[in-house]
Amino acid sequence: MFDKKVYIKRREILKKKVKSGLILLLGNDESPMNYMDNTYHFRQDSTFLYYFGIDFPGLAAVIDIDDNADVIFGNDFTIDDIVWMGPQPTIAQRAVKSGIKLAGTPAELKDVLLRAASQGRKVHFIPQYRYDNMMKLEALLDIRAGEVNNYVSPQLIKAIVEQRTIKSSEEIKEIEKAIDISYDMQTSAMQITIPGIKEQEIAGYVQGIAAAKGNGLSFPIIFSKHGETLHNHGHANILRNGDLVVNDSGTETDLHYASDITRTFPVSGKFSDRQKEIYQIVLDANMEAIKAVKPGIFFKDVHLRAAAVIATGLKELGFLKGDVKEIVKEGAHALFFPHGLGHLLGLDVHDMENFGEFYTGYHEKIKRSTQFGLKSLRYAKEMKPGTVLTIEPGIYFIPELIHKWEAEGKFTQFINYEKAKKYIGFGGIRIEDDILVTKTGSRVLGKPIPKTIEEVEQFCSNKN
Repeated sequence: MFDKKVYIKRREILKKKVKSGLILLLGNDESPMNYMDNTYHFRQDSTFLYYFGIDFPGLAAVIDIDDNADVIFGNDFTIDDIVWMGPQPTIAQRAVKSGIKLAGTPAELKDVLLRAASQGRKVHFIPQYRYDNMMKLEALLDIRAGEVNNYVSPQLIKAIVEQRTIKSSEEIKEIEKAIDISYDMQTSAMQITIPGIKEQEIAGYVQGIAAAKGNGLSFPIIFSKHGETLHNHGHANILRNGDLVVNDSGTETDLHYASDITRTFPVSGKFSDRQKEIYQIVLDANMEAIKAVKPGIFFKDVHLRAAAVIATGLKELGFLKGDVKEIVKEGAHALFFPHGLGHLLGLDVHDMENFGEFYTGYHEKIKRSTQFGLKSLRYAKEMKPGTVLTIEPGIYFIPELIHKWEAEGKFTQFINYEKAKKYIGFGGIRIEDDILVTKTGSRVLGKPIPKTIEEVEQFCSNKN
């Protein structure tokens, strides 16, 4: 946990934004894998962590704005629990570490909420993504579990998003800790990957680094020679000379702040000439986008700038033709770059997306596009100092998409389909960094991870 003053200050800021009523925040429970006593690795709810820092299952909390009182609710352990788990702090003792003097039981939480309802006081809560918590809210608030998310508080959501989007110095240090672990995850993968090895062996090794140095992976690792499949979580392929491998992975620190880094490297240790050509375009887009990040700039415009770099490079190689501005405006480049440039990063690897991207990435004045590729941009709003984002352009040769668009006669004025079909089997290339928006521009966070052609080839040649 951070010092309790951090959590006290965060709650005070939230109270001023929401102004009246009760804020009800649920922590997460253990989740069984295949029977009740055999559970998945516990992960606390990120919003609960942000305001209370207590990384323990079975808790709920109320922030009473009107009475200026914060209370943690949960059950203390019995002697039967202690036999299996050893001595455990009481709920009251855990609450003190968060700067909270009041603790109660789940039954008392029900009484607090009933009393608030009888007084006509507003109970604010956020969207739920776990069904067990939906059922808890059904019991606590008399709202059907399946309809709980229809009654969330937009006022609370907006207040939390506004607050959590701007990272404090403590949070930035934690994110950089995670990125420094990613450095080891990425460079180790480059050094131990050899022809004939199975993807699973490398993915398992990388996951081991995340577990040994942090709190495990921040999301299931994407490690595959089939980089054209954007979220490829399979690891069954044998790696061969000539293959490119996409390593999109991240870890969490012990306080659950995340990293999300992608590197693409050649199994042989050396890029072929045509791999270099495509890789350099992606690298140029990555670096140009980072340079374009500034406070007050819409991230959507940074995405479009990266798209223009990709379109320009692909036009020079003969994949695209015509005016680059028109190519990007019409979305023809999305055949090769079909996803958004990046997303928020923090306590969640896609920070706060449980609230819905309308709140985290868009607002009333900037609407999500319906255009293929651009509609997948998760964050489009204007950037502010303290915001942490990923920058992850890519180029992919997706056989099904190429054949589909060609059969439909789509963008024939812009796309050279004969050239594109010659690259089926190439795979994909993505390069991703985590950046902080500063007062004057941006800063790439963490220890620099090899990404130029020369740097990548150098690390790949240092085989263990």
